[in-house]
Amino acid sequence: MSVVQEMSRLPLRVGDQLIDPPVVLAPMAGITNRAFRRLCRESGAGLYVSEMVTSRALVERNAATMDMVVFADDESPRSVQLYGVDPQVMAQAVRIIVEEDRADHIDMNFGCPVPKVTRKGGGSALPWKKDLFASIVESAVAAADGRVPVSVKMRKGIDDDHLTYLEAGRTAAAAGVAWVALHGRTAQEMYSGQADWTAIARLKQELAPLGVPVLGNGDIWTAADALRMVEATGADGVVVGRGCLGRPWLFGHLVAAFRGDPLPSEPRLSEVLRILRRHAELLCADYGEVKGCRDIRKHMAWYLKGFRVPQPIRQALGTVATLDELDGLLSQIDGDQDFNTEVGSGPRGRTSGGRAPALPEGWLDSPLLDAAQACEVAQAELSVSGG
Repeated sequence: MSVVQEMSRLPLRVGDQLIDPPVVLAPMAGITNRAFRRLCRESGAGLYVSEMVTSRALVERNAATMDMVVFADDESPRSVQLYGVDPQVMAQAVRIIVEEDRADHIDMNFGCPVPKVTRKGGGSALPWKKDLFASIVESAVAAADGRVPVSVKMRKGIDDDHLTYLEAGRTAAAAGVAWVALHGRTAQEMYSGQADWTAIARLKQELAPLGVPVLGNGDIWTAADALRMVEATGADGVVVGRGCLGRPWLFGHLVAAFRGDPLPSEPRLSEVLRILRRHAELLCADYGEVKGCRDIRKHMAWYLKGFRVPQPIRQALGTVATLDELDGLLSQIDGDQDFNTEVGSGPRGRTSGGRAPALPEGWLDSPLLDAAQACEVAQAELSVSGG
């Protein structure tokens, strides 16, 4: 039995389904669509969350947004992440999901650090306004009415001088959320530096007496990282984001690690190219060949990280337009290469950060929402999903 198995963890459940191992795919804009979630599900068990869905767009039944809450027939449990800054609109969105049976789990986004979200008071900026945060979470949980579990994903705070995670965690727990996930960075840090796992440990200590699970997020690049995080923090599970970019098989490694089984070997390049090709095929089946091939382009560098691929082919893959063209390019790559663990298992994805986050004027003057800000926030709902 592994060290992790021997630890006392609160179970993660979605209805009567146990999430075992306690592994969650982090919602990532433009990434965690149906095609990518399928690849991850085929690799290992866990909970696979959709791209960020904007509550306003869902309530207005924006066509692209409605498509984002359509799941594959064999996708279970179905998980949606909602973003919003208005309690009433959030409650309406939750009721649509619940009453129309569109998902089995709802996660609320209070962790997004990108400027177009935080400058409207949303994402990782919102928990600073503790009254607004409480109202949104309470409204969502009440609207779900116990029929669908609601969870919260957040960051430590806006910056080191404006930390919110402990109070926000207590507020969310009191409102009745199923669990709280914490990314161990502030909005200011974005994706730079090293995630602060000690904050995850502190939140776990804070919420353990309340019986609310805490999930840790940040710098999980390998299955070994996930075990280290759980053992170091006492977290009840992990949320994996950038670590699985170009590595959907990571979830199979996580299953083995949490069960104490030997880890599968990393795939050779020939197998990586097969997975890349399947990813493209799934995207094309879902969105059509033009959009599907355009979408797979962003994944090329992640899949090929650490492998020897001639630069002209890399460049051509970045503009690939058809599956036939993709096949022709992949056939020119020498697949007889071992996975470069030193490079391929390291950080990937965005690493930007270290700048003051964009915020509404006067946002940090008080942790309570004033009348002018309340009016401004009510008009600040994003009308487009996806982050």
